[in-house]
Amino acid sequence: MHDLYRPGNSLFHRMHAGHKVLCLVFAGSTIFLVSNLITLIAALVMITFCYRLAGLSLSDAYQQLRPVVVVLLLILIVQGLIHSWTLGFTVIARFAFLLLAAGLLTLTTRVSDMITTIESNLHWLRPIGVNPGKVSLAISLTLRFIPVMRRVTTEVREAQKVRGLERNLPALAIPVITRMLKMSDDISDALDARGYDPH
Repeated sequence: MHDLYRPGNSLFHRMHAGHKVLCLVFAGSTIFLVSNLITLIAALVMITFCYRLAGLSLSDAYQQLRPVVVVLLLILIVQGLIHSWTLGFTVIARFAFLLLAAGLLTLTTRVSDMITTIESNLHWLRPIGVNPGKVSLAISLTLRFIPVMRRVTTEVREAQKVRGLERNLPALAIPVITRMLKMSDDISDALDARGYDPH
């Protein structure tokens, strides 16, 4: 399965996948407790610096945000007009940090390692009806769809740009959603055809 992993020998690459997932959960939970905009900006600078420590470029960091730049701008405008611009910048700074942190995880961790770690640590949920195999499959498909969605969004944006609709959000969103739903159906049919049994 194709993923976003970039081979390397940095500290982030060598860190155990389970530890990186825990760090992401902790950082993602903590960032929503921070309301000071200066602190959030410092967190963004720090996570960007982590990309450099991992041997990744600033372009790699930007690519994690590029597909949702329009959405972040819309959130900023809505929050700025309804509440305050400070709150708007605070909200998008939190989302940007989460996206960059999640991107750093996927760029420095093989999906197979991540799924194996998650599945092995969820075995204790079996008695209450949670199937670790299903959870791992859901996560692997979600991660697989990240680069696919990025490619589809780029293709649709380029097609709509030719029609002069690159700034029309519905004209961009509807074809992307339609194509992703079609891909979901195709994957579901493929799993059925192969007799996939998560048990």
